[in-house]
Amino acid sequence: MAGARFLVSGLVQGVFFRASTQARARELGLAGHARNLADGRVEVVAQGDADALDALGRWLLEGPPSARVDAVTRDELAEQAIDGGFERR
Repeated sequence: MAGARFLVSGLVQGVFFRASTQARARELGLAGHARNLADGRVEVVAQGDADALDALGRWLLEGPPSARVDAVTRDELAEQAIDGGFERR
């Protein structure tokens, strides 16, 4: 299984970004989490099929309609045990 950590910057807090990310990640069959960071960004950690991770990365570039995404960075992660589905933190 592949894993990735995305950092999303822009107007991404207070616009249902985490909830929308959770819904999209679940549709794609990914496990992990989305959480707000103190600096205004959203961190998304996901694990699953490589094609699904790529699809999530493309979705993060747009986000939900109320968001304004300025940048998305992606770091590959070593495989790790993530229990359950995809959650908001």
